[in-house]
Amino acid sequence: MFRAYAKINLGLLVLNRRPDGYHDIATIFHRVNLFDQIALEPSDTLSISTDSPDVPRDDGNICLKAAFLLREHLGSAAGVRIRLSKQIPVGAGLGGGSSDAAAVLTSLPRFWGSSPGPGIISELALRLGSDVPFFLSPGSAFARGRGEILEYMDLDIPYAILLCNPGIHVSTAWAYGQVTPSAIADAAAMKQCVLEFIGNPALLARVLRNDFEPAVFREHPEIGALKQTMLDRGALFASMSGSGSSVYGFFEDPARAGKMAEELKGKGRLLSITPPHFRPSLP
Repeated sequence: MFRAYAKINLGLLVLNRRPDGYHDIATIFHRVNLFDQIALEPSDTLSISTDSPDVPRDDGNICLKAAFLLREHLGSAAGVRIRLSKQIPVGAGLGGGSSDAAAVLTSLPRFWGSSPGPGIISELALRLGSDVPFFLSPGSAFARGRGEILEYMDLDIPYAILLCNPGIHVSTAWAYGQVTPSAIADAAAMKQCVLEFIGNPALLARVLRNDFEPAVFREHPEIGALKQTMLDRGALFASMSGSGSSVYGFFEDPARAGKMAEELKGKGRLLSITPPHFRPSLP
């Protein structure tokens, strides 16, 4: 059994639309202490079982897609049964499916006794989704392009991170259709800003923004209200992650983050607290 961690976005700028239909973005990916668990079991076929009613069990499942892609590249007929225990909400801006797929891509070669090489794994990851390549390696990363141009960094966040998913689904395709693109110049200082000012959240709040927030907050005012509630109750910095709907806040006092979590319980919300200086254990 191994873990596939969720991510949050520290800033998310949507830049120009590309000829291939995707948008260029600039963001910083950072893992938090919320994870799915995956086990690989011997089988003659490729299949998946999961405890989540929101996850497909057919060829549309991204973990199965990863297994099929890898097997096709290897020219193999090997099988595996993937057992997936979900904690990361689906469609929540936390990269749960991408993290799961990356975990399968990195663990399945050892399970099958093969060595396709890191370049092949990265190529297959990008075919699965723009966020998947990030989850192949440890650390945080400044991401550009579709999200696949990655500069990894050692980012130590000295705050408790309270994460709240309000149980609202936001379509990523819809969100991209609503967003107003940023100037490319705004992306240039993002990495340096986070590395220099992570200990000064007031400056972070002035520099970092998520371009999806205005449209998402108009459509779903309760998501914007959740961010404001965190700020009103002591968060030093708060933001929506990805295209929504999850919101996170930095709290200097872990006890205050815990108290805030108690206040937010109920109404179908999922809550998670990542301790200060958190570093995930990866396989």
